[in-house]
Amino acid sequence: MRCLGLDLGSKRIGVALCDPDERVATPLTVVERSKSRAQDHANIAKLIAEYEVQAVVVGLPLNMSGKVTAAAQSATEETEQLRLALGIPVHLYDERLTTVTADRSLMELEMKADARRRVVDKVAAAVMLQAYLDHRRHERRMEAP
Repeated sequence: MRCLGLDLGSKRIGVALCDPDERVATPLTVVERSKSRAQDHANIAKLIAEYEVQAVVVGLPLNMSGKVTAAAQSATEETEQLRLALGIPVHLYDERLTTVTADRSLMELEMKADARRRVVDKVAAAVMLQAYLDHRRHERRMEAP
C-alpha cells in the first residue's frame, strides 16, 4: 500500500512517499501553505491522485513528555478535515524529534542553513513516515502465528 506522510507546519507542509511495499519512505515535496486549508488539502489530493496513494499519515507533534500541545491539537483538527476532504484513511502518528533528526542529518551533509530550510520539512515527513512503516511492520510480526 502506498502511503503519503505529512509534516503539517504553519507555513509549509512536508510531504513524503513510501514505496508500494511499505519498506522505504522518501522525501517528496514541500507544499507551501496558502491562505486556505481547503486549497492546501486540494494540493495534497492532487499528489494522492498522481501517486495513487491509499493512505495518509500525519505527524502528531506531542511534546517530549507525551502531552498534547497546541500544535498537536491543530494537527488533530486538520487531520479530521483531511479525512473528510481526501476520502482515504488518514492516520496520526507521533512525530517527536523528526524535525530535529532531519535537521541534524542535513547538517551532517554540510548543507547550508538556507538549503536546509527548503528541504527539512519533507525530510522530517520521511523520518516520521519511515517510523510509522517500521512500527506497522513490527506489529505485523508480533501478530503473526
